[in-house]
Amino acid sequence: MPAHQLAPDITGDPSETLDTERAHLATSRAALRAMREHARSLSSDAAGDWVSQQILQALLDQRVEALADHSGTPLFFGRLDRAVDDDLPGTIYVGRRHVHDDRSRPLVIDWRAPVSRAFYQASPADPMDVARRRRFGYHGGDLTAYEDERLDQGGDLQQSRLLTEEIERPRSGPMRDIVATIQPDQDEIVRSGLGQTVCVQGAPGTGKTAVGLHRAAYLLFTHREKLARSGVMIVGPNRAFLSYISSVLPALGEVKVDQTTVAGILGDHLAPEDPAVATIKGDARIAPVLRRALWMHVLKPTEGVLFTKGINRYRVADHEASEIVAALRGTTRYGPGRATLAQRLAHLVLVRMEQRGESPDDRVQDAVARSKPVKQLVDQVWPKLTPQQVLHRLLSDPEFLAAAAKDDLTAAEQSLLLWAKPAKSFRSAKWSAADAALMDELGDLIERTAVLGHLVVDEAQDLSAMQLRALGRRCRTGSATVLGDLAQGTTPWSARSWTEVLTHLGFEDGAVTELTLGFRVPREVLDFAARLLPSIAPDLAAPQSLRPGSGSLSVRPAPDLAASLAQAVREALSREGSIGVIVPDASVAAVSKVLTDLDHRVLSPDTVDDHRLLVIPASLAKGLEYDHVIVVEPADIVDAEPRGLARLYVVLTRAVTSLTVLHARELPAQLC
Repeated sequence: MPAHQLAPDITGDPSETLDTERAHLATSRAALRAMREHARSLSSDAAGDWVSQQILQALLDQRVEALADHSGTPLFFGRLDRAVDDDLPGTIYVGRRHVHDDRSRPLVIDWRAPVSRAFYQASPADPMDVARRRRFGYHGGDLTAYEDERLDQGGDLQQSRLLTEEIERPRSGPMRDIVATIQPDQDEIVRSGLGQTVCVQGAPGTGKTAVGLHRAAYLLFTHREKLARSGVMIVGPNRAFLSYISSVLPALGEVKVDQTTVAGILGDHLAPEDPAVATIKGDARIAPVLRRALWMHVLKPTEGVLFTKGINRYRVADHEASEIVAALRGTTRYGPGRATLAQRLAHLVLVRMEQRGESPDDRVQDAVARSKPVKQLVDQVWPKLTPQQVLHRLLSDPEFLAAAAKDDLTAAEQSLLLWAKPAKSFRSAKWSAADAALMDELGDLIERTAVLGHLVVDEAQDLSAMQLRALGRRCRTGSATVLGDLAQGTTPWSARSWTEVLTHLGFEDGAVTELTLGFRVPREVLDFAARLLPSIAPDLAAPQSLRPGSGSLSVRPAPDLAASLAQAVREALSREGSIGVIVPDASVAAVSKVLTDLDHRVLSPDTVDDHRLLVIPASLAKGLEYDHVIVVEPADIVDAEPRGLARLYVVLTRAVTSLTVLHARELPAQLC
């Protein structure tokens, strides 16, 4: 070993040290149980009224849930021995949450606390007041090993063996947190401030999804009061993905975070649609078309208001009503504009009353605004509308669409947008996923959309401009964490740059960070998949992996595909870890039939399945990972969709231990 490298250092009797650390773990677990019991014993009866009692009880229930001790995960995973004598403890245990004893002495410090930052960032070059960093190895919840790194002696540190083992450990079921293995570049992103929008371009295996989730946990810890009011939301590509990541935040003590999909926000509209039409609907150019379509419903008054009270009549002339409508049109949201129009018409009626010596008050003005003459005029010139009504008219009426489109859409694009067989009414219309984003845009033009404090968007490269605008509206006064990989864009409207994505979200000043160093996908597998990059994302740097993975890749011609598949699955079953058989969507049933004699399940779009052997449609593979992946017929995956090469790149990078590629057809030229 070179003299300038420092091997992990174990001092004293290892067994005695382990016993001491296990005793601290037992003490900490007992203290956590006591904290939870104390929280459970608190009563909401002290609140003054029933509503306050319900709110307080909900907060107490959340506190009890957050203090749950997950027996299969370590309560702490690191220790810092500090080199300075100050007000902070000399020894700090870093873990998933704060734990203190009955005298409020800290036994475990939350990984998000400022003092814990040294666990991730300290080095011999910058020890950050730390003399020694200790990492712990666990099996289940039991402490089994430790490893010391001296930070006060200069030189360079070798890669931690325990860290490597934890990263490479086979996994099954939902995604685990990476709180014990966060790398310095990941930690910088996680600890970015609430006011900063961060965009992470992450190659496969770089942990971008985990970084986004941990940033959400960090912000909730650092800005608890503010985000408790405004909320944090995680948006993923599908429900299977959300199920896969669902246990990460609860394991970190964060139990009140909404996790949903774009369809969950905009509405689960499933009408089939030509991708060419969906692409036009997803283009940002349609936003001004929608705005014009809405405001084209506001008409110039042809008559004024005649309000009668007893024997008195009060008139607002048509030109006065026209001036009010012109002043309001387009300067406010559509819904509040209707109410304001009624109030301004009523105000002019009150002016007439005052001119006759009367003394009307605000109650009179409200009554006039609700009166039949005023309501009739408002309904005539500023009709009450829903997004569905406006969109139905836009897609059904060629003349209306042409007037709203102006020069933003070509005649050919307008022709594509028009329904071949228009629904009789907006109530009977069958809406598509692309329509949902248009209705959301119209909905915000009518009434303001509620906003969040922070939004985490994963696989953002696959969202259309209109979907991104819909998400951006929900955090217009907050910030966002945007995650994705341009090379994994598989929709016809996939983004070509992150500047484009941030612009549509409304965060043009967001910082773009690129993660290219992978920890999970073996290098041999990643290098094979990266042969596709010049064709799908030539501007991206090729990803690198810390894991050589010698022997992790097997590419096999398979004239008898069924027999080769059965053999490959049996080989994988003889090894430890989860197995994903990823196939073209059209081949799912056939492949499942081949595996009839083997205990397997087919992954559905709505849930993640922790069964050991899964058959996975290629369209659902994004964001998931398995120890052993068997890819069936890459050429069919490529041929199934316009961006099939990008889909294949996704599929080939799901393996964290081994990848087997079976092909009866010729491989795509890029892989040869």
